[in-house]
Amino acid sequence: MKRVALGRIVGHFGVQGWLKVESYTDPVEAILNYRHWNLVTPAAEARLEIGQGRRQGRQVVVHFEGYDNREASARWVGATINVARAELPDLQEREYYQDDLVGLVVRTLDGRVLGRVEHFVEGPAHGLMVVRDNGPDGPTEHWLPATPQHLRRVDLPNGVIHVDWQPLED
Repeated sequence: MKRVALGRIVGHFGVQGWLKVESYTDPVEAILNYRHWNLVTPAAEARLEIGQGRRQGRQVVVHFEGYDNREASARWVGATINVARAELPDLQEREYYQDDLVGLVVRTLDGRVLGRVEHFVEGPAHGLMVVRDNGPDGPTEHWLPATPQHLRRVDLPNGVIHVDWQPLED
């Protein structure tokens, strides 16, 4: 079953087992639409049910059934939150799940390869796509705006994203 990452657990919230969540959904609280999350860490994996959850500033806080103190929930700090792709809504034209873009080659409109999408970061104004290239001159990293203005064409079958963006060194 294909799963899609919707966020990650980033820390504790209080002493009663609540956890802070970095949500990849838009809006951030949309992650709470999924009552069961698959949590994955290097040491463990489990499907947990959310007992309670709410938006807290730019993040979300959640409490899982059966995890009623800080010590019990500590094992999930750092976990990736996945849900089954079948549970996700259909996308509109020019909409993509970030998970589907990770690993794709990024090219400028003039054909220059910038590297591959490593991950996404939520910036103050919009999402940022972190692109890394491990070329012969050493690794380079570019942080590109993940907006329709800059993401001109996504070619999923060929694994390429065409961007209207030039690195600063040009």
